[in-house]
Amino acid sequence: MKKEKLNIGRIPYANLYPVFYYLDNKCDNSSYKFVKGVPSKLNQMLREGVLDISPSSSIEYLRNKDKYLILPWFSISSHGPINSIFLFSKFPLDKLEGKTIALTSESETSVALLKIILKEFVSVKCKFVSVTRRSVNSLLESFSAVLHIGDTAMSEARKISGHKSAEDTFTYDLGELWDKYTGLPCVYALWVVRRKVVSQKKNLIKQLSRDLVDANRYSAGNYPLIAKTAPQKEWLTEKELVNYWEIISYDFTGKHLEGLKQFEKYAKGIRL
Repeated sequence: MKKEKLNIGRIPYANLYPVFYYLDNKCDNSSYKFVKGVPSKLNQMLREGVLDISPSSSIEYLRNKDKYLILPWFSISSHGPINSIFLFSKFPLDKLEGKTIALTSESETSVALLKIILKEFVSVKCKFVSVTRRSVNSLLESFSAVLHIGDTAMSEARKISGHKSAEDTFTYDLGELWDKYTGLPCVYALWVVRRKVVSQKKNLIKQLSRDLVDANRYSAGNYPLIAKTAPQKEWLTEKELVNYWEIISYDFTGKHLEGLKQFEKYAKGIRL
């Protein structure tokens, strides 16, 4: 008889590397099938039932609550800078009125977050174009600003800081901006499970939940060890990786819920 498996989305960015390091190396994952993809792709696969559960954009959960439940203790959040969601701009934020911004096609929460910040906090109206190109310097030749997330945002920020164009480029951390205007954590992603799967694969979901609790506990005490094996070592030092993981909140507390509700309130008037 074929063994039942839990189909799990796997985001390949640095922010979730400690969690998947633990799942890969420290637990029995023979009942798990991991499917790799960027957040926007995993959102679609979750929505269509290809995945049972995934770390998923918070905007995906908020806009499809009838389809999903969340694992209650886990998130990818920050209270302040996140260091991996950047708007690179030729102009200050308040000078972007009427300008066109290039948006990453990999994230939906970050796109919504940027539009909220511009509309609600800075009061400017912009035009938006989704792009697949990654080089900030090349994109800024055609657009006034560029939004990148994840490893791309981190590597491009590093390139910009060492480039002669750095003094002409404004770099904004969206987590820092959200904190500045709300004083609340920003919840970028949640572990989201399809409602239909909860009863069908109840034991596997409980097993994954336990593994995630253990992963967060283990990771917090072993970031230097985990950094030694991270693929991002090609362009980040081990110390930079550890510092990055230490600013991320993997919890989901009452304060995180408050931040999520505030985000939901603003997002209702935002078109992706």
